[in-house]
Amino acid sequence: MNASGNHFIIPVFIPHNGCPNTCVFCNQMAITGVKTPPPMDPDHLLSHVHTYLGYRKEKIHTEIAFFGGNFLGLEKKEVDSLLDAANRFVLAGQVDGIRFSTRPDTIDPARLEHIMTFPITTVELGAQSMDDAVLAGSNRGHSSRDTVRAHSLLKRFGLRTGLQMMVGLPGDDGSSSVYTAEKLAGLNPDYIRIYPTIVLKGSLLSKWYKNGTYEPLELEESVTLVKHLYYIFKRKNIRVIRMGLQASEDLNQGAEIIAGPYHPAFGHLVLSSVFYDMARHELKQRPDVPRHIVISVHPRNISRLQGLNKKNIPALKKEFHLASLDIKGDRSLSDNDLSVNPAG
Repeated sequence: MNASGNHFIIPVFIPHNGCPNTCVFCNQMAITGVKTPPPMDPDHLLSHVHTYLGYRKEKIHTEIAFFGGNFLGLEKKEVDSLLDAANRFVLAGQVDGIRFSTRPDTIDPARLEHIMTFPITTVELGAQSMDDAVLAGSNRGHSSRDTVRAHSLLKRFGLRTGLQMMVGLPGDDGSSSVYTAEKLAGLNPDYIRIYPTIVLKGSLLSKWYKNGTYEPLELEESVTLVKHLYYIFKRKNIRVIRMGLQASEDLNQGAEIIAGPYHPAFGHLVLSSVFYDMARHELKQRPDVPRHIVISVHPRNISRLQGLNKKNIPALKKEFHLASLDIKGDRSLSDNDLSVNPAG
């Protein structure tokens, strides 16, 4: 369940269903936290959605979202039965639309013409990389050209689009991730998700890690790289709606992770670094920084400016020789702004 502002998402996980091959990094059961995939039948879906609608406190924009697998890679009759069941809630006025994630190579005009008979709002593509050598080394089974073609088709059909990318894949030295971000930003999707590559139990990558042929990024290295990518998308006014895997009990306990830059608050780490950069930039512009200052941000960004365990505050105080630094909320400021003023 994901409620954000006036948007409510009902997730339906189909771990690895519809995937024609297994990517080297993949263990969808671990990523989604779904140990035993639920049966893909309309009755289960109807019960599942009714349960989630009971969690909704008010009538807000609501979508049913198929995540975790390759939705259009399912058998056509399965796709139709699931969409038909989901559509019942749209026709009843309980849900506003349907969205799903799929591989770029499952998108073609015939499939889109068919599914557009249902109230599809958004399609998310697992692009992962725009470097064909990295895609091949990760056993993705599609090319960067497939992503460009698929995204163009989705836009032609008037759909909102999301793109997923990964950093730290085999063969990615960082420059490949920057290249991917620039190429994806050039497609102008509605939003982006960025995931660091984690070595999960049961994945081919775990074997490569154990025999020394693959080395994952360190956490700090991954945060720095993803921050750089965040800036690339921000300059293009493209929303980055997630950075890092969705936290789950198994991931947090390390039961499924062998190695790699997993952190339950990975996105917070990136945004804390972003706000630290913003504060440093603002302070460096001042010829004379007062010893006692107040930095104001929108209330939702207070913890981001403070940093994990409030580590940004002593770092800024030390660098700029501050006697005191207070952080206050100011609802008049946008998410991208902060203001620095003398205290008192």
